[in-house]
Amino acid sequence: MQDEHAALDIVQDSMMKLVEKYPHKSLTELPLLFQRILQNTIRDFYRRQKSRSLWVTLFSSFMPDSNEKETGYSDIPESLPVAQDFGYKNNPGTAAEQSELIELISKALETLPPRQREAFLLRYWEEMDVAETAKIMDCSEGSVKTHCSRAAHTLAALLESKGVKR
Repeated sequence: MQDEHAALDIVQDSMMKLVEKYPHKSLTELPLLFQRILQNTIRDFYRRQKSRSLWVTLFSSFMPDSNEKETGYSDIPESLPVAQDFGYKNNPGTAAEQSELIELISKALETLPPRQREAFLLRYWEEMDVAETAKIMDCSEGSVKTHCSRAAHTLAALLESKGVKR
């Protein structure tokens, strides 16, 4: 793992899971349990990174609307991190394409069933983990994963049908 802070967070999360879920286990069982928990936490981290990078890459070139600066209001796509390449500002064609893309994404998000949209936004925009999302949505972690997967597939298909390429 390249990022030392992320690695430390993963180890800490794994230790917390071990302490919370297995306080009744004997000391001889803990090393193997910790190893398994650590492996699963690392896998979860990379899965999240992969999913997040797909959506962040898609949205990374958006610029916030000038209306947002004046009103303080932002729609979901505009609230994402902005790419540092501002050279396209002077290119009306590129600006129009991005405006259309923002509109397509907003409409695609609106077509999702409420639970899928909620799970997707909490996981990928709010960057919450599965457990936090499940707690907020008052459902199981498996349901959160299912909702997110379905939402991602539906959004990808909708955007691809409109000509948006990955």
